[in-house]
Amino acid sequence: QVQLVESGGGLVQAGGSLRLSCAASGRTFSNYDMGWFRQPLGKEREFVAAIDRTGSPTYYADSVKGRFTISRDSAKNTVYLQMNGLKPEDTALYYCAARTAYGGYKFESTYNYWGQGTQVTVSS
Repeated sequence: QVQLVESGGGLVQAGGSLRLSCAASGRTFSNYDMGWFRQPLGKEREFVAAIDRTGSPTYYADSVKGRFTISRDSAKNTVYLQMNGLKPEDTALYYCAARTAYGGYKFESTYNYWGQGTQVTVSS
């Protein structure tokens, strides 16, 4: 009963920034851990970041630590991914996901709901 809609993707030069948004509707937003995953063209989907249903702690893939920040706004039922210092290898389709289950934050199988994705392309 949760619908997720991503937005904010686009084309940016290396070193630039983008802010992705994921708007949630349906069940109470605060009941869900939220995660971001990405899938580069021709490659497998991979974990990017996650945030606990309470707002902390947060988790990041090693490849994005120090550059990306995940946050959530309960009043707007929205989770964000602020991406700074973008690199060409960040180019991918980015997905928002939600879960009520417990377990490792980076595992796709623990997430109940998924958005349709938003494309991020970083040029050299």
